[in-house]
Amino acid sequence: MNKKQLLGLGVPEDCIPTAISIVQIAARNKSIEAPKKLIPKLVTAPAVYAADPIYGPLATAIIEHAANDVPFSEIDYASWGTDFDDNSIRQIRNACKLPVSRAAALMPDAHSGYGLPIGGVLATENAIIPYGVGVDIACRMKMTITDLPVETVHNNDASQCQELDQALETGTLFGTGRKWKRPNDHAVLDEDWTITAVTREARDRARGQLGTSGSGNHFVEWGVLTLPAPEFGLEPGKYVALLSHSGSRGPGAMTCNRYTDIARRMAPAKIKNDSQLRHLCWLDMDTQEGQEYWLAMNLMGRFASANHEVIHRNVTRLAGAQSLATIENHHNFAWQEEHNGQSLYVHRKGATPAGAGEVGVIPGNMADSCFVVRGKGNAASLNSASHGAGRRMSRTKAKQQFIWKEWQKHLDQKNVRLLSGGLDEVPGAYKNIHDVMAAQTDLVDVIGEFMPRIVMMCGDGSRPED
Repeated sequence: MNKKQLLGLGVPEDCIPTAISIVQIAARNKSIEAPKKLIPKLVTAPAVYAADPIYGPLATAIIEHAANDVPFSEIDYASWGTDFDDNSIRQIRNACKLPVSRAAALMPDAHSGYGLPIGGVLATENAIIPYGVGVDIACRMKMTITDLPVETVHNNDASQCQELDQALETGTLFGTGRKWKRPNDHAVLDEDWTITAVTREARDRARGQLGTSGSGNHFVEWGVLTLPAPEFGLEPGKYVALLSHSGSRGPGAMTCNRYTDIARRMAPAKIKNDSQLRHLCWLDMDTQEGQEYWLAMNLMGRFASANHEVIHRNVTRLAGAQSLATIENHHNFAWQEEHNGQSLYVHRKGATPAGAGEVGVIPGNMADSCFVVRGKGNAASLNSASHGAGRRMSRTKAKQQFIWKEWQKHLDQKNVRLLSGGLDEVPGAYKNIHDVMAAQTDLVDVIGEFMPRIVMMCGDGSRPED
């Protein structure tokens, strides 16, 4: 019997080599039931023949094939904007093929990532994708509106802003792996970090990195917030505000990598062996591993929030500022929510929650507007919006294409002082934030606009942790 005949009998293609070798054995042993008669029965009920001395290997192969056979059926996704690279489209479409996927959306800041694109939103049933959450779990924005006089940063004269500069330079640390010699204290470190093996291992690193800012697109900056109407118990007007972007640092990366490895070991071969899908391996929430990741992810979320709290506490204290109000929102997370009458896990990989009335911050770049927004609760976007402007080119390309002289002039014209930062983070590496906001007017309302004045980022241009 040949391959075509065996396929006609219902043998899966990846089991054909095993079937051919068994047919050859049967041909030499006339006492064995003819393969042409027996194989259709075996294909229908392989477990019955699993212990058969001749046909057992084929039965086992068919059983394993069935276990690894993933029922792909692509769902639709909604999108906002049109400025997407080809790989982002490919990635969201791959995510929509997963058997656990139920709904998806692409935000206007979308660009290529790992597994899900940055700016991708995916709702799954009873499953979480560690890389769909991301490496920097619960990366977030936090803004503290202060009582500092606006005149402090109006002219942005370095000689008159020394206290604000020093507050940024000494109130946090930038760089991959950076940690404090004298760690900060916070109640999050008193929580139970033994809930999983990886969180137990990560606690010491978390202690040293609490209050640090990482690298890549993470920043801490002073700027001016304009509120056109009363908000947050404040009168309309201009306020000096502190804005930060960072997440769960090394502990978040440890958690993502550990559970991604576990998800791949548990995944069907058809997915884990596919270079386009291997970052989309999921954890079933009915398993111990799925529940462990859920606990670890949520702890990383609380740690990331504490990280910002410490940064803002340190920097405002050093600047002699008092907090009038705070705004905080996060991305790179999975939320358990109800959509279309189903309980789903909504992954927002670089996307901001934008439920009705939900307040968040959407930054642009080191020199352009950042917007304080209120969500409209658009069901088609799974109550989501962009988390920023989104990159329009890779870090490598930005370093090759741009020079500092050009962008220093741009920053001067914008009245922005950059204390440190990589060439891969200059405004030209990003999409136009105003175009991004124009593409999502049905997702959020703008309630405030923040303009950066004194910006601090990591100066080494290293790969970001998110």
